[in-house]
Amino acid sequence: MNKVWLVTGASSGFGRAVTEAAVAAGDIVVAAARRTAPLDDLVAAHPDQVEALPLDVTDIAGIHGAVDGVVARHGRIDVLVNNAGRGMVGAAEETTDAELRNLMDLHFFGPAALTRAVLPHMRRRATGSIVQLTSMGGRFAFAGVGAYCATKFALEGLSEALAAEVTPHGIRVLIVEPGAFRTGFAGTGTLQQSAALNAYEDTVGPVRSGLPGGAGQEPGDPAKAAAAILTALDADEPPLRLPLGNDATDAISDHLDRARTELHSWEKLTRSTDFDN
Repeated sequence: MNKVWLVTGASSGFGRAVTEAAVAAGDIVVAAARRTAPLDDLVAAHPDQVEALPLDVTDIAGIHGAVDGVVARHGRIDVLVNNAGRGMVGAAEETTDAELRNLMDLHFFGPAALTRAVLPHMRRRATGSIVQLTSMGGRFAFAGVGAYCATKFALEGLSEALAAEVTPHGIRVLIVEPGAFRTGFAGTGTLQQSAALNAYEDTVGPVRSGLPGGAGQEPGDPAKAAAAILTALDADEPPLRLPLGNDATDAISDHLDRARTELHSWEKLTRSTDFDN
């Protein structure tokens, strides 16, 4: 049976690529986005497979109605892809409370609400997959992207627990951790930047200029990323986490090595804090 997908942020980037890959596989995709006009060509080319759904994932009140509507029209949701998001650059001190909360609404509370909304439908059928698009920045952080990484860390933590909770119900969770891909993520029209302080020019300044400066030259191919996601979902034993790209694989591997080295260096102290018997 062909799958029914609900993909957020489907108008561009990974969302668009996943939508196209699922359609090529013969599946039905409800392609959700704040602005659906960029999806008109896909709807016209595949009217029986693509439905454009206006949806702002930060509109928590509207999420359950949107999900229930998809189930009413298509009978089920087999795969939820929480992809909607944007980039943000700023030191922790530069990032305002409003900026941090808005980003958390988009990257964490929205996906959490969508996940809660689809789970009863998936549990009733004892099957389904939830794909969480995080980032290699969901594993480690570096100067200038603390707020962005914080939202991705939060989603990864929730998703790891979620996987343990829903596996007995036949539901899979896949955390996707891309590196740099040509998705428009770092374009000047989409990348948000906090107001800069001179104190962080040396540490955050290179990130402010480097991300937009590299836009359109990233090594990652979104179409290949989408194909990898479909391959992982179809595996008999899919991974919990799927890094994508040489940069992500190398950086995550290096981070794990450094974390283990640090843990071993301080192990005597860390083990000294229990009550003496």
